[in-house]
Amino acid sequence: MFYTINDMSTQQSPASASIEREKVYQFILELTSPETRENALLELSKKREIVPDLAPMLWNSFGTIAALLQEILLIYPAINPPTLTAHQSNRVCNALALLQCVASHPETRSQFLMAHIPLFLYPFLHTVSKTRPFEYLRLTSLGVIGALVKTDEQEVITFLLTTEIIPLCLRIMETGSELSKTVATFILQKILLDESGLSYICQTYDRFSHVAMILGKMVISLAKEPSARLLKHVVRCYLRLSDNPRAREALRQCLPDQLKDNTFNVCLQEDKSTKHWLQQLLKNLETPAGISPLTSQ
Repeated sequence: MFYTINDMSTQQSPASASIEREKVYQFILELTSPETRENALLELSKKREIVPDLAPMLWNSFGTIAALLQEILLIYPAINPPTLTAHQSNRVCNALALLQCVASHPETRSQFLMAHIPLFLYPFLHTVSKTRPFEYLRLTSLGVIGALVKTDEQEVITFLLTTEIIPLCLRIMETGSELSKTVATFILQKILLDESGLSYICQTYDRFSHVAMILGKMVISLAKEPSARLLKHVVRCYLRLSDNPRAREALRQCLPDQLKDNTFNVCLQEDKSTKHWLQQLLKNLETPAGISPLTSQ
């Protein structure tokens, strides 16, 4: 059972809180030793919601980030050929959970980006194995990127646009599990909601068409196997694309019919925000603006 930060203040005496903090320091120290690291990873990952300044403690303690990166590097040989076991996956995912903690914290996020640590996760996003250990690995890696974009900071989007995160997310959106698709689509949505992200994707025909093609495939798939939360992110991506004049013209030609008819009525009855976004999207596409659409010319 996890307690919130407020719960801690009401349920722990100063003495017990001090003892708890000493335990955290000890576990951080144990990360640097291969013999004690696995248990320390597990215990610290459990305390992410309890210790509000865990991220600065991890980042500023000697050798800790190097130890977490070592855990990631040790898994690379199990990627190709795909031999990752459940035990290996659980262990590295505990390390990734601590990196997500660092990525989420305002005091450590910029340094996390400056060190290009997200790039160490990209090999995990390249994997295609459908086994549970690989799916868990991809989902946890996506969670780190999701924690970054959730902050809506320009610095994050600027960094991500210099990497291959968009094609990686698009592939997961096409082939991943429902949960992985949802997180990957959320990341794309956050990139699109930033002006520089929207401009980047709509800058060339190839970029826009790749995004539009994957979103279209997702709509067709959702018509067969509905998911309200995934549909929400897909519609929001389409709506944001429609804010770009040239993309809007192209969407008039390629928006899936399932978004224009009553295919998703049942899902939309339960979700007023998605229903509103879809109505706004269709309204945006109603009146031609006389703008040249994105073309391959």
